[in-house]
Amino acid sequence: MTLQPGDLLAITRPVGPQAGTYQLPAAAMADLLSPPPVLGISGVLWSTVRSAADNSWQAICWSPVLQLYACVANSGSGNRVMTSSNGIRWSPQPSAADQNWVALCWAAELGLYVAVSDSGTGQRVMTSPDGHRWTLRATPVDNNWTSICWAPELGLLVAVASGGTGNRVMTSSDGLTWIAGPAAADQEWRSICWARQLGLFVAVSSTGGSQRVMTSSDGRNWTLGTAAAANSWTALCWAAELGLLVAVGSSGRGNRVMTSPDGLSWSSRSSAADNAWTSLCWAPERELLVAVSSSGTGNRIMTSADGLNWTVRSSPADLGWRSLCWSPQRRQFAAVSNSGAGNRVMVSP
Repeated sequence: MTLQPGDLLAITRPVGPQAGTYQLPAAAMADLLSPPPVLGISGVLWSTVRSAADNSWQAICWSPVLQLYACVANSGSGNRVMTSSNGIRWSPQPSAADQNWVALCWAAELGLYVAVSDSGTGQRVMTSPDGHRWTLRATPVDNNWTSICWAPELGLLVAVASGGTGNRVMTSSDGLTWIAGPAAADQEWRSICWARQLGLFVAVSSTGGSQRVMTSSDGRNWTLGTAAAANSWTALCWAAELGLLVAVGSSGRGNRVMTSPDGLSWSSRSSAADNAWTSLCWAPERELLVAVSSSGTGNRIMTSADGLNWTVRSSPADLGWRSLCWSPQRRQFAAVSNSGAGNRVMVSP
């Protein structure tokens, strides 16, 4: 059926106190008549949108509870946070301090966004219940904190660092009080994730010979593991439906992806391009892994349905894409960049 703007559509309510037939303008029914979104393009076709400011955006995450994206940056004056409910229109927010905020997660059971920084004195964490109001939190050591994740089954936040001596991990049960502890080795830990089905924290490093992985069942006691290659591993995620841990790196020749079913045994996979891959995420509703890069020409995105075989996708702008997340409610990927002029966000579809 094809409707014109001036047409009327008859809607019948068969029962109830308001039973009857009503005529509504077709335009008012546009949302109901539109076909559902074509999920097949999500992760494949991308477009840039305007960020709230041209800051060096470093991390993005989605809160399903608040239905809100939040981003943090390591540059900007009084505006190192931005938020959006739809990924298209972004609003600047004041960070708790103008520090180098580099990683961010949403801890649903705590009702908190939690961000970590690689600068600041004694307060390298900030938290927010709504993405708008942020509060600094005391940290036990001034390390270069690089990544953070939440394990709801353990009720534990864990952050890892690229610097520090015997204290490159810190943990918190509430996001407010933090305790430092040793990593498996004093290496440059770049990314951490929680694999719920394995009951395991897994972190990857950009240094350390062949042993560039560490695992822990409690976030406090860590064991070194052997990576598939001595690459600079930069990002990691758990794809539960695939039963796979997947990591991407910024170095290596044709092997900038590695996978593991258990966090202990890792296999090299061919990357779609030898770009500096910086972030990746798994979208179970889309059954797709997506990674973004800070280098490459027109090819700074790659996707995979199984973690093993990867395909290059066209990036709408050759910017320094730093972080990526998936919104199941919006069926949308969103990524942020540390470079660009008025276009430091991209979304798909």
